[in-house]
Amino acid sequence: MARNISEEDVHQAIGQVMHPEINRTLVELGMVKDITLKNNEVTLTLVLPFLGIPIAVKDYLTNSLCQTVMKLGAKIEVRVAEMNQGKRLAFLAMEQESWKG
Repeated sequence: MARNISEEDVHQAIGQVMHPEINRTLVELGMVKDITLKNNEVTLTLVLPFLGIPIAVKDYLTNSLCQTVMKLGAKIEVRVAEMNQGKRLAFLAMEQESWKG
């Protein structure tokens, strides 16, 4: 039987998920929002700078979040949304500053 996890557990775990190409976490980049926990089921929104990013990148980010939450013993649903212009500009500035390549 899965243990009951707290919102703090979820936020702490998700806060460690790194972007594969940018030396920042997804949370730091503003890519995760609307995290909710109910009955060991997590729902969150993955916010992308552009909806047209390569499917492999979207899948990688989604899978990283799913694996992290499932390690806690919870189920997860990831929704996808697009950043607004202000968030996109902030993301792009951090991307340029912290690019690994």
